[in-house]
Amino acid sequence: MCYADVTIEKAENGICHGSAYRIAMTCNPNRVRRSLLLSMIGWAALAPASLCAEAPPLRIGLTPVFLDDQVSFLVQWRVWLEKRLGRNVQFVQRGSYREIVDLLRGERLDFAWLCGYPFVRFRRDLKLVAVPSWRGQPLYQSYLIVPADDRTTRSILELRGKVFAFSDPDSNSGYLYPNYLLHRQGENPVLFFSRSFFTWAHRKVVEAVGVGLADGGSVDGYVWETLAQTYPDLTRATRVVSRSGDLGFPPFVARRNVPQSDFRAFRAALLDMSSDPAGRELLAYLRLDGMVQGDEALFEEIARMAKTLAK
Repeated sequence: MCYADVTIEKAENGICHGSAYRIAMTCNPNRVRRSLLLSMIGWAALAPASLCAEAPPLRIGLTPVFLDDQVSFLVQWRVWLEKRLGRNVQFVQRGSYREIVDLLRGERLDFAWLCGYPFVRFRRDLKLVAVPSWRGQPLYQSYLIVPADDRTTRSILELRGKVFAFSDPDSNSGYLYPNYLLHRQGENPVLFFSRSFFTWAHRKVVEAVGVGLADGGSVDGYVWETLAQTYPDLTRATRVVSRSGDLGFPPFVARRNVPQSDFRAFRAALLDMSSDPAGRELLAYLRLDGMVQGDEALFEEIARMAKTLAK
């Protein structure tokens, strides 16, 4: 079997030169027709002129905290954004908030869907773009969960000496809040559990608790409720013990020095999602009402908890 892939790549930093493009082929040369190769080369030679006219793509960071193995959805979302913005969009997925924040601060991302905790920690380097609205408000809660067959645990204090699952060390609902809760009770979060571990995704916290790998876990309430609708067998294996108060929903943020024109365009696209039929379909998939501009006051409680634990 013979096949050929043509890859057109821009030079680093978006500088366009004829030599900055190349053709990459994987094939058995004895079985590829010369005319096919010539047509590919001819097409590639013409490509630089049109590609050079394009603006560099907007780079948007995501973690599995929100989207886990949802490739088809990301393709649809990217197409919608490109149509609204009139330019290419790239989703960049990483396994942790820390990686996404580092990319933002290093100007290798333009925007990201982040958590409120890293947003308040690195507020000097980031700008608030928009906040998703869920069930009518830009708010959510942290859920403390245990296995469904545990009918006795009523608070995190009853998990002393047990195994606990956190989502991400930079997660508000999956790390900051449960540690703050223990601190407020006079407990040392580091010594309280016999063992704790990070799953790096809220869904995986639910899975770990549901199958008994952990005696308890802390999870994003929006994620738990969304899983209850889409994968009810996962949440059915767990029980919600308690819920935090309302906290600012994980926001969309921008690196501080992103061009103002890009900032305004991306914010407008997010805020307009609920008024566009295709945008509403994307929101419905995420179980969100829409996006609101929001303000930093939404995250003051998270900032207060972080400051308390830093003392």
